[in-house]
Amino acid sequence: MRHKILIATAFATLVSTSAWAAELPGKGITVQPIQSTITEETFQTLLVSRALEKLGYTVNKPSEVDYNVAYTSLAAGDATFTAVNWQPLHDDMYAAAGGDKKFYREGVLVNGAAQGYLIDRKTAEQYQIKNIEQLKDPKIAKLFDTNGDGKADMTGCNPGWGCEAVINHQIAAYGLSKTVEHNQGNYAAMMADTITRFKEGKPILYYTWTPYWVSDVLKPGKDVVWLQVPFTAMPGEQKNVDTKLANGANYGFPVSTMHIVANKVWAEKNPAAAKLFSLMKLPLADINAQNAMMHEGKASEADIQGHVDGWIKAHQQLFDGWIKEALAAQK
Repeated sequence: MRHKILIATAFATLVSTSAWAAELPGKGITVQPIQSTITEETFQTLLVSRALEKLGYTVNKPSEVDYNVAYTSLAAGDATFTAVNWQPLHDDMYAAAGGDKKFYREGVLVNGAAQGYLIDRKTAEQYQIKNIEQLKDPKIAKLFDTNGDGKADMTGCNPGWGCEAVINHQIAAYGLSKTVEHNQGNYAAMMADTITRFKEGKPILYYTWTPYWVSDVLKPGKDVVWLQVPFTAMPGEQKNVDTKLANGANYGFPVSTMHIVANKVWAEKNPAAAKLFSLMKLPLADINAQNAMMHEGKASEADIQGHVDGWIKAHQQLFDGWIKEALAAQK
């Protein structure tokens, strides 16, 4: 008799487990992630994808497009989510594609993302350069001239990233148009040249952001220093943003946050996924560390998937907690 009860209990458990599995909210629904062509963004994108798979969704490989295309695709419903919405850097693109009427954005994925201008520490100390305004002086600007035209060459920001609009606006606002050249193209390739110049002991001037691998190679405070700006100067939707810090320092860019943004209609139909998007958080230092591994050669698709596996394993309780809370939101 006891044997029959055990079998019946086991069968009931099996039925309820399979019933629960069939009830996963994402069953039969395909998700399309979208990101920029910066492969270092894949890590956080895939982490969100992996969590969605635990909710039963079928998740496609991320589409890689320019940011403005990403926002219009999300607004139109051709893509489901992006994990790389920068606030306030992308505010113009976000607003242009429909803003809060078209997008679901709750919670903060990454806190404390910084951007700004840096020069090598040796030149900074030798010539007492602390503020980008000092590059108005042709003699100071010439130190960073790489092509012999007398102007400082700044390794800048790719068109379409959002940062290029801020840099161009600031070059004009700070009166640097005659002495500073904002070089734009393939950022990774230009940064490789910049690092080579640094290793040769030559002065360097560049824009960068965190999280990204550059600050792991050229360490602020040790190899390079952040330059301040004379005053806040932001374009478009960011014009009322004050970039001055509490301690009075001003590095030209506000400390930013990164968010998951989803198509609003889709999020409303998928409360478990929407809840997940609002819950997920990723430490900036973890993205920096993963990006550094990519820069050291571990940048294949399999490598990045392995980094995602490793992160989840190291934060299993937290990850499982997100899934549990997201599933509860579906009921």
